[in-house]
Amino acid sequence: MGNRTYNILFHTHTVSGIVISVALYVIFFAGSFSFFRDEIVNWERGHTVEDYDELSVDFNSVLKDLKKDHDLYGRDVELAHYFNERQIGVNIGPSKDSLASEKAKTNSFFYLDTEDRSTQTYVESYSLGEFLYRLHFFAQVPYPYGYYLSGFVAFFFLFAILTGIIVHWKKIVSNFYLFRPMAKLKTLWTDAHTALGVIGFPFQFVYAVTGAFFMLKLLLVAPMVFGLYDGEEAELYKDLEYTHPSFAFQHTALPETPNINQFVATTKEKWQNFKVTEVHIFNYGDTGMHVSISGNLDRRAKMNGIGNIIYKVTENSPVEVKDPTEAASYLDGVKNMMFRLHFGDYAGYGLKLISFILGLISCFVIISGVMIWLVARDKKHVLEKRRKFNATVVRYYLAICLSMFPVTALAFILVKINPASMSFIYYAYFLNWLAFSVFLVLRKDDRFTNNFTLLSGSLLGFLVPITNGLVTGNWIWKSFSEDQTQIFLIDLLWLILSVISLLVYLKLRRGRTTKV
Repeated sequence: MGNRTYNILFHTHTVSGIVISVALYVIFFAGSFSFFRDEIVNWERGHTVEDYDELSVDFNSVLKDLKKDHDLYGRDVELAHYFNERQIGVNIGPSKDSLASEKAKTNSFFYLDTEDRSTQTYVESYSLGEFLYRLHFFAQVPYPYGYYLSGFVAFFFLFAILTGIIVHWKKIVSNFYLFRPMAKLKTLWTDAHTALGVIGFPFQFVYAVTGAFFMLKLLLVAPMVFGLYDGEEAELYKDLEYTHPSFAFQHTALPETPNINQFVATTKEKWQNFKVTEVHIFNYGDTGMHVSISGNLDRRAKMNGIGNIIYKVTENSPVEVKDPTEAASYLDGVKNMMFRLHFGDYAGYGLKLISFILGLISCFVIISGVMIWLVARDKKHVLEKRRKFNATVVRYYLAICLSMFPVTALAFILVKINPASMSFIYYAYFLNWLAFSVFLVLRKDDRFTNNFTLLSGSLLGFLVPITNGLVTGNWIWKSFSEDQTQIFLIDLLWLILSVISLLVYLKLRRGRTTKV
């Protein structure tokens, strides 16, 4: 590789990394907790879920309860499993009956608790787990700007990791085993950055590609919409199988209420280890009624086992079948693999824990890259004005990024003390984040910022399981003995994080000052 090519790649790696560093850190830090989104929600609510990745309810009973508050005749009713929690999504479309009330002619969406049958709107059911999940793709920024911002950050991150691998390619093996903690500061940061960057490369590459795919796909398909579909976006979504088919409303009521449980049971008998994730009813109570049963095979049996059957109720027979035991189509393969790779939910808690650790390692790689950039420019030959500017930039970077640790721990404590609502979570997180960041910026001491966030995050982290025990009585030993897996896991996670961060803090306090 020529010097010019090397310099171009090196500067591309440096500039792209520095420009996106804060946004990328937020994505990876919040994204690491997002692997346990469902567990955080159940921990927050004190719930335990036994049936994973499946819509496991008495459908006939649910529909009977829905009829108490909703006129279902002639409407499309969808029951969907989105997350591993007690609540399921209920979407009721407008009635096609011309004689229906005005209320029945409007769409209705809410969450239904499958145990106590209470309902909540999206805002009412908002949780800290949902907040952290959405924070990792900047959904709190008005749509679609937050989505596009996270997508472009993922796209430029792909540039950063590819150019980083190319730049270090010749010494990638030797430098991987090289760690010199007693050398000068720039060498220390470089060794850590290179070694951990190589360890996390496959993980980071997957998330750069899938993240860009999810957040930028609307931009990617826009030319196709206007070029091949004449601006008919609905036709594109239909070809991509993101929408349901439609069936004619017959204006004739069925003589008796159909047994939805039987259709589900028939489907599960047809395909062994099939997990139902969605039941969509077309034209409820009408002779034109159809029932769509969708789901997938257990991922331990088949990774891309997407299946669907649509039954015509009056004939009690299927009219459309997608067999999950057959080879998946290219479309299903791409869509499903992108989701599974990004969410890391196909190999149980082991993969989630590995992904969580690799996510935090990626945060360290980002911070170490910023520190390399600062130390490399903190030289006597660099103008004092520019050195001060560089130091100020990094001070802001570190304050914003590192304060996420104690702020997140504090948020876990606050949602246990005060019943969570969307506005409360927003204020509890963003205002504390702002306060921590401003305080650390005003201190003008990067070493203090590092030590303070480690210590405060550790102490607050220890308080997370203690607060849970005091408020709910679900002490960590009790949740373990009673197999409350989700609650126990979150408490244990914070205990481990707190112990590690406290040990790191104590080690840094005892360590001698390293020569720059």
